[in-house]
Amino acid sequence: MRPTLFEFAGGEPAFLALAAAHHVRCVNDPELNHPFSHPDQNPQHVERLAAYWAEVMGGPPGYSASCGDQSGLLQMHAGNGDMTDLGRRFVECFVLAADDAGLPDDPDFRAALRAYMQWAVDDVLTYSDHDATVPTGLPIPHWSWNGLQP
Repeated sequence: MRPTLFEFAGGEPAFLALAAAHHVRCVNDPELNHPFSHPDQNPQHVERLAAYWAEVMGGPPGYSASCGDQSGLLQMHAGNGDMTDLGRRFVECFVLAADDAGLPDDPDFRAALRAYMQWAVDDVLTYSDHDATVPTGLPIPHWSWNGLQP
């Protein structure tokens, strides 16, 4: 049986390294840096992001246990207007951060990561209109080697 993406990546330390590397790339990006450099940003942002991605990829439910469900996450990012280019840049930073974090360079694994992040960005962009309403009670998504799981 194939391990989860979480296990294959190297568990919680791998996702913490990925979130930290991604954060650095976003701060250094001339377009993405604004949302990532707000002084009111949660000081545990990197840790929370790592816990979220870990849970999505088959790890423990640390994010949902302490931070809430998918609806809450989407609400945090809703109503910001057209962010299509920021979404594209976000995906590219994520893909490059996987290298920075030393995640396995297995082509199937990397394809699964890219596919997830593209799906996730598209999901967030669904609620980008200023009057967007995010449904309540959405569960944290679960992603596998084969994509989104029901």
